[in-house]
Amino acid sequence: MTAMNAHVIVVAGAGPAGMAVAGTLAKAGHEVIILNRDIKFGGLAEYGIFPSKLKLRGGLRKQYWELLEQPNVHYLGNVTIGNGKDLTVEDVRGLGASAVVFTIGAQGTKAIGTEGDSAKGVYHAKDVVYHFNRLPGFGDRPFDMGKHVAVIGAGDVMVDIAHWLVRYKKVERVTAIVRRGPVERKYNPKEIRAVCNNMDLEGIRKEFDRIKDRMAAVGQKADEVFKGLTGEFTKCEPKVSETKMGFQFLASPKRILVDGHNRVRGLEMEDNRLDPKGEDTVAVGLKQYYEFPCDAVVFAVGDKVDETVGLPYKGGIFVTNPNKTGNDPDDALFQAYDEAAGKVVEGVFLAGWARKASEGLVGVAKRDGDWCAEVVERYLATKSAGNPTKVVLDRLHTLLKSRQSHPIDVKGLRKLEAAEKAHTGESDCIGEFKYASNRDMISLIERGRA
Repeated sequence: MTAMNAHVIVVAGAGPAGMAVAGTLAKAGHEVIILNRDIKFGGLAEYGIFPSKLKLRGGLRKQYWELLEQPNVHYLGNVTIGNGKDLTVEDVRGLGASAVVFTIGAQGTKAIGTEGDSAKGVYHAKDVVYHFNRLPGFGDRPFDMGKHVAVIGAGDVMVDIAHWLVRYKKVERVTAIVRRGPVERKYNPKEIRAVCNNMDLEGIRKEFDRIKDRMAAVGQKADEVFKGLTGEFTKCEPKVSETKMGFQFLASPKRILVDGHNRVRGLEMEDNRLDPKGEDTVAVGLKQYYEFPCDAVVFAVGDKVDETVGLPYKGGIFVTNPNKTGNDPDDALFQAYDEAAGKVVEGVFLAGWARKASEGLVGVAKRDGDWCAEVVERYLATKSAGNPTKVVLDRLHTLLKSRQSHPIDVKGLRKLEAAEKAHTGESDCIGEFKYASNRDMISLIERGRA
């Protein structure tokens, strides 16, 4: 591609989706400016996968460093986008780039509307994951879990939370609260290996006995399902605590029960039955309630996008074009859409969890970024090249300076990386040292600057 038809593209977000978009467009010869909320790149890969997966994280970091050191890629971390932030969506659109791709993840938290969810000891899974991965703002925040923790959910995130509670917090008991039954569990059997040495098999057997009639009502055989569930407890990681883990199936939390200090003391639960729905099942409340004692509650029920960003938003998601184009991948899926105006937001695209919250992990987000890049390239092919990179970057730096922002470039990141690596032997569950506050990181990076 010649400089004559190379475009400038802004990618907001430096997680797996954003880095995939940036990588493809940079390889095609375009100039890419990456704006990232966090100082460090990586997003989900840096702050969302379980800390002990250091090999996966290390491999991704290496790829991302190679991308960021390309001459046509320009990275600025510690730049927030949204209403009242460093830049608004309109600021970013006004920089003069040919296209803007938002890969900012699902930064909102999904609530299930349980009464009492503001009590002390109630947490969202995302916040806990951010905490044990040392995301600034969360890494040094206290998470008091008590002795018995109820985790609401039956997916891989529930297992990650349980893993942390079992292996590092060493609480007495973890119970996964599951709205449907054991057949409907969503976690990957390989992930359960992290905690299967701590499973309370006797307690799980009793739980199956408690719900076996309700399982039988939809043709599920409790004994066979128990054998299948416990049969997945192979190649378990070594036991490092006496924590017991179990399940509470066919149970919906209705109310969080608190003591006189507004601290969690338990859950009011409703018993559910299973009803067939096509080839699947749905949970139906039986109007039978009971108390379930616990000291903390973690909701692992998914995420939603952040409605305060300023992109067209409806029902927990950013709105994309409803008019299908028939391309593969379909351009409409990735185009931001203004329903009030009845048209696409010109030159604005979405990818990753910003497009489809909590959909898959690193590999899925990367693939979505790859698809989005194809769509953006088709769009750019219809446009003449716009402003030169220097013009767009000068506008950006002028704006950030006027907002008294502290953008961090690749040179600053390398300085930070060297400082963190120098803290050898200083790590906890994440297996490496990380500064837990933006203030500390910025202070270190800016030290010695003229």
